[in-house]
Amino acid sequence: MSSLLRADLHCHSTISDGTLTPEQVAERAHGRGVQLWALTDHDEVGGQHRAAARAAALGMDYLTGVEISVTFADTTVHIVGLGIDPDDARLVAGLAATRGGRDERGREMAEQLAAVGIRGAYEGAMRYAGNPQLLSRTHFARYLVESGACRDTGEVFRKYLIEGKPGFVPHRWARLGEAVRWISEAGGTAVIAHPARYRFSANEEYALFSEFKAHGGKAVEVVTGSHTSAEYLVYAALAREFGLAASTGSDFHSPAESHADLGSLPPLPADLTPVWCLLQQRIRRAPAAA
Repeated sequence: MSSLLRADLHCHSTISDGTLTPEQVAERAHGRGVQLWALTDHDEVGGQHRAAARAAALGMDYLTGVEISVTFADTTVHIVGLGIDPDDARLVAGLAATRGGRDERGREMAEQLAAVGIRGAYEGAMRYAGNPQLLSRTHFARYLVESGACRDTGEVFRKYLIEGKPGFVPHRWARLGEAVRWISEAGGTAVIAHPARYRFSANEEYALFSEFKAHGGKAVEVVTGSHTSAEYLVYAALAREFGLAASTGSDFHSPAESHADLGSLPPLPADLTPVWCLLQQRIRRAPAAA
C-alpha cells in the first residue's frame, strides 16, 4: 500500500460536528474515489460500527478512528487515533470525561453572545448538534449564519468564538500523554492533526512534537485540508526529523463548509512512511468481490 493510495483518514459526521451521517460520509468518500477511509469524530466513537459497516458494503477498506481534544501550551490541539478498538473501556471512559463540561461551556458562550446582541444562541446551536454531549463552536457558528449575524462560518470565526472575541470560552481538555495512552492502549496509532493550525512558536511546536513522540505518538498529518502546499513541505520535514509516519485527511465536515472535500488532496511525499503501513493488521478489509 503505497503513498499513492487514495486515503482520507480525517473527517466528521453528525456524531460530532459534521452535517452528514456516518453512512452518508462513507458514500461521499466512496463516490470520490477514496480507497481507505477513517471516520474521526471529535471525542466520540459512537459512529464507528455504522461507518465500518457502510464502508464494507461499498467496498472500501476502513480504519476506525477518533479525534481527541487536548490542551497543550494553553492551546487546544487535536490528536487523531487510527486503528483503535472503539469498544475499549479505557478509551470510552476517557472520551466521556473529555466531553464533560461542554454544556456548561456552551451556556457561557451563549451568555457572551447575548451581551453583544445575539440572542438564543444556545438553543440555536443545539438544533445543529446531532449529539448534544458534543456541543461545539461549529454548532454555534452555524446558528450565527442562520440568524444573519454573519454571512458564513469563516466570518463567524473572524468576529466571534475565538480568543479575544465575544463567545470565546476556553475549556481544559485531556492532557497530551493521556490522549496518546488511550489510543495506544486501544490498539491504535496516535497522529498529530493539522499541526499548522495551532500557530505555535517554533519552540512550542518543537515541544509538542518532542512530547508527542516521547509519549508514544507515531505519526503526523502532513497533507490535510487546512494545510497549504508550502505547509505540506514544512510538516514533511518535521515528520522526517522526528521519525514519524505521515497521514492525510480532508478534515471534511460538510459539503457547504469544508475547505477540502473527501478524497481531494494530493498524495503524500513518496519518501515518507504512510501511516497505513503501521496499521496493516488494523485495517478492516473490504470483502472480496464475488
